[in-house]
Parts: sequence; C-alpha cells; structure tokens
Amino acid sequence: MKLKFSHIDILVGNLEEACAYYARLFNAQVSKTLVWRRDGLHVRYAVVRWDGERFMLVQPISGNLKELMDSKGEGTIYRHCYTTPNIEAAYDELVAMGVQPENENGKALARDNLSSPSGARIIWLPKKFGNFSIELLEEGELEKFLVEAFA
Repeated sequence: MKLKFSHIDILVGNLEEACAYYARLFNAQVSKTLVWRRDGLHVRYAVVRWDGERFMLVQPISGNLKELMDSKGEGTIYRHCYTTPNIEAAYDELVAMGVQPENENGKALARDNLSSPSGARIIWLPKKFGNFSIELLEEGELEKFLVEAFA
C-alpha cells in the first residue's frame, strides 16, 4: 500500500485561541473554521500550515473526541493521517490482510461508503493501541479540500 504522511490531529479546547497562537508562533496560515458532524460526532477544526508542514487543530463539541479530550486533556495528539493515491485499493489491501476499515466512530466501514462530511474519501484503521488512530485519505481529494479550506 502506497502511503505518504499528511498531518496529525490535535485536540484543543478553544480553536480560535490555538489557531492564533500557532499563526503567531510559526507565521503559519490558518484555514477557515470547518465543522464535522455525523453520527454523534461533532467537532470544529482548522488546518494550520507553514513551510510544507501542517496539522489540524480539532475542538470537540460532542462524541468520542469530546470524551477523549475530557479524559486525556487538551493538546492530545490522537491521530496520524496519511494519503494514498487510491482509497479503494487501500481498502481492498487492508481487507485482504484481515483488517476491517472503520469510520470515525469505530464502526465497520463499507467499501461503498468512504465519503466524509468534508467530501474527501477516507478510512480509519481499527484502534489497536489505546486511543491512537491512523486515518487514510485519498490524496487528490485531500488536496482539493485543502485548496477550498484556505480559499
């Protein structure tokens, strides 16, 4: 499976404050504020980027990420995200290895339901080690999403 590191996701209590801090600290660009809401998960988030680096700041409102922040605290890095040129091929490879891709809530994800609220196609690997998660995004769609997020 061909993968390329994309970014990490970090939980924050106040999205605007965190964005302003990193914009000032790194002279970074910050995307518009985005919302992800599906199946009980509700977050606000923004992408921070500078010099080819990027990460997502995620303010949980409800759902499993709110519970994670409440228990582990602000600043928790809970996900590494990678891109792949073909999300269906990645899905098929995982299934062939006996790994069932999941959705953002840890439920089995069907191959025909890889879309996300942001529009990019996405899958998650099962959490085998505590709360740590790995997310796979289709590279071309992620790049389109980022162009729109920074427009």
